Amino acid sequence: MQREPDNETALRGILQARLELISMGQGNVKDVVEPLQKLSQMNPEATEYSILLAQSQQYTGDQEGAAQTYRQILEKQPGQIQALQGLVNLQLAQKRPEAAIGLLQDTLKAAPQANQAQPNTIDETSVQLILGQVYAEQKRYEEAIAIYDEAIRNNQQDFRPVLAKAMVLKDQGNLDEAEPLFGKASDLAPAAFKDQIQQAAGIVATPTEVTPVPQQA
Repeated sequence: MQREPDNETALRGILQARLELISMGQGNVKDVVEPLQKLSQMNPEATEYSILLAQSQQYTGDQEGAAQTYRQILEKQPGQIQALQGLVNLQLAQKRPEAAIGLLQDTLKAAPQANQAQPNTIDETSVQLILGQVYAEQKRYEEAIAIYDEAIRNNQQDFRPVLAKAMVLKDQGNLDEAEPLFGKASDLAPAAFKDQIQQAAGIVATPTEVTPVPQQA
């Protein structure tokens, strides 16, 4: 790196080594920011570098830098869910829920035209799930349920909005309405998620290996 500061192979090696040190509790997140900045500039289409850069910037307290990095990603790829979720989380951490809601609403408004120009540019259901989550966290339950209902109507085979609505109803104490939705979500979900849906519903199941739940749900 001293001889060739822009050597991409060396940059990747340094990044990997520093990430491994961090994973062992022996490194500092600040040490990965510089190589990530260079790698993201060299590979503007490889969003994984930019996403990791934004996360590192946010972790080290550079919230403005993180926001700028997320926005740069979204300018090129408005439907990049990790960047969208990251920027929303950042805005919520800054106590700016209306900014987060506005960002998500604008993304949904732009989705039909963007998807017509290039199919699958914006996953509307995933954006609706994030918006519903923000509404629920702000205790705007009617708006959360409304956006989940819209997502359910638009994609009747996706278990995520059904599960999300069930969880909101459960949090409100509407167990009679929530219970059949948990059952429907379990019927629609892949086998890997059925146990966790049952756990979310409060059904005691035989202990099994823990499986990840879908990020947006």
